Amino acid sequence: MTIDNKHSSETPASTTCRESFFNEIDIEFLIHELKDPISIVETGAQMLLRKQERFGPLTERQTKTINRIVRNAVKARQMLYGLLEVGRAETGSFSCGQFSPALAGYEVLLECLDLHAPAMADKVRHTQQEEAAMEHLNNNGIFFTTDPAAADLQVLQDETKFRQIAGNLIKNALHYRAERLELKLNMDNDIFVMEVIDDGPGIPDKYQQSIFKRYSQAAGCRQIARNGHGLGLAGARTLARSLGGDIHLSSRKNKGTTFCLTMPLKFLDADKP
Repeated sequence: MTIDNKHSSETPASTTCRESFFNEIDIEFLIHELKDPISIVETGAQMLLRKQERFGPLTERQTKTINRIVRNAVKARQMLYGLLEVGRAETGSFSCGQFSPALAGYEVLLECLDLHAPAMADKVRHTQQEEAAMEHLNNNGIFFTTDPAAADLQVLQDETKFRQIAGNLIKNALHYRAERLELKLNMDNDIFVMEVIDDGPGIPDKYQQSIFKRYSQAAGCRQIARNGHGLGLAGARTLARSLGGDIHLSSRKNKGTTFCLTMPLKFLDADKP
């Protein structure tokens, strides 16, 4: 049967039906099908780096290329699991337990640096003293500050989803910062607050709501018009709201951007069976 394209334009109803179809796709099945080949690529590349006595020595150029393969395989895996967490949040699937958001936030920062600045991440990880590690981060324009009230805080939340939110916000800031990124953790009464601050190009007022819309692209706004599908920040807000919190932003053009995550200390349904 031939379809005449002149009469096949989408109506609001057909668009809703199409969106409903994609929302019903089993995301976990998709992850299951894709994670194995990505893991094979990642593991194989890491073995070439770590077992050169078995597979043969690598030149400096080969080492750099394989490291780039590993970083991108890790990035692809993280994207898949990010989609999985958003899908689980939208279907009401949570796994809550006690954890330290300060410790989790620091670990996520290093994971993000593995992709954006691997040499810096390696040096910080191999630095024995905390003060020396922080000094190295500061010397590279990255500041991790924790208010005393949040330093030893334990929350009862979904740690995987929290890490996904933090990762999205930090990666976004690393991508757009000019020289500086600041991660601030504090408390506001009984609400945990995490601010991710960059000194990048900023976001004009007219684009600030589009930032959180899936698949949004806005020509003229560097924060939105980038290579990608506009899922990161949209997914981060979906996850934050599923945990009972939210994400807000404040930004001015050429003055940087602050993303502020708020999250209750206890997931509202944590006591339900």
